[in-house]
Amino acid sequence: MDIGQVIQLAVAPVFLLSGIGIVLTVLTNRLARVVDRARKLEEAARSSTGEALEERRQELGVMAYRARLMNRAITLSTCSALLVAVVVVLLFLGAFLDFNATLPVAGLFILAMLSLIAALLLFLREVFLAIKALKIGV
Repeated sequence: MDIGQVIQLAVAPVFLLSGIGIVLTVLTNRLARVVDRARKLEEAARSSTGEALEERRQELGVMAYRARLMNRAITLSTCSALLVAVVVVLLFLGAFLDFNATLPVAGLFILAMLSLIAALLLFLREVFLAIKALKIGV
């Protein structure tokens, strides 16, 4: 296989890396919002007592769980991106060193997709949790 064919094969995974990068941006922005909200709740909890304090603690528990979900989703998305990058490297190494990289490339790509699927499911869970915990109005 010549270098032109390898570059053609590598184009799709490189576009996938771009997409994963956008997903990571969304996830980190959501995590930042959760952290900011948790800081405000902690500040409000310091001056709260009784029932209001307990309500703040419950909200902080939800924020902590949401942050854990986002952290796991970010970790899985990053793992997915790393696996896709290894796939691209293997495509080039297979061409340059003249070995059949089909099986490792397919296996790593499947792992990358499973990791991305898990990350997106965690993201969806966090969104559902955020909507469930949403309080609008007084």
